[in-house]
Amino acid sequence: MCHMDRRGAVIKRQTQREGIELLVAIVAVMWVVEIINTLDGNHLNGDGIYARDPGRLWGILTAPFIHVSFAHLISNTVPFVFMGLIIALRGAARLALITAIVIVAGGLGTWLISPAHVSTVGASGVVFGYAGYLLARGLFNRSPLELVTGVIVGAVWGAALLASLVPHGGISWQGHVCGGLAGVLAAWLLTGDRAHRTAATTQNQLDRALAK
Repeated sequence: MCHMDRRGAVIKRQTQREGIELLVAIVAVMWVVEIINTLDGNHLNGDGIYARDPGRLWGILTAPFIHVSFAHLISNTVPFVFMGLIIALRGAARLALITAIVIVAGGLGTWLISPAHVSTVGASGVVFGYAGYLLARGLFNRSPLELVTGVIVGAVWGAALLASLVPHGGISWQGHVCGGLAGVLAAWLLTGDRAHRTAATTQNQLDRALAK
C-alpha cells in the first residue's frame, strides 16, 4: 500500500513538472519573439489576427506570441504565469489542450468580430481563456476545490479582467471576450464526467470491434 502511494506521488510530481516545463517553454517563446521583434523594428506586429481576411487566418496561431512592446509582454506574462501554473499542475497534456482550444476558438472569434484592417496581437486572449476555464471548471465538474480556486482567481484578477473588457483605444476587448468564452468552452469540453463517458464509450466500441 505504501509502495503504491509512493509510486502515485512520483507520477503526480512528474506530471506537475512536465506541465510547469511546458508553461515555462511557452513563456520563453513569447520573450524570445519579443526580443526578435524589438531588434527587427517591431515588424512582427503585423503578423497578428486580421479580421475576416481569409488569407491571414494563420495569424490566429501567431498572434498570442507577439507583443507590441516589453511593457505589453510583461503585463500579459504575470497573469499568464499565475493562471497557467494552476492549470499546469494538472500536467502538460491538460495545459496544451486548454491552450490550443483557447488559441483556436478564441482566435476565430476575434477574427470574426474585430475591426477590419487591424492587427490584433498579444497573449491577453489566452489569459482571459485561462481565467474563463478556471472560473467555469468548478461549476461543470461540481468540484468544491475547483470552485474555491475559481473564487481566488476572481478575487486576485477579477477587477483587472473586467476593466480590460471595457473598450479602450489600442486594446482588443473582442479578443478578451472571445478568449474568455473559449476558456469556458474548454472547461465544458474537458468536464470530468464527459471525459469519462467519452473514454468509456470509446473503450466499449473498441471492445465490440475486437470481439467481431
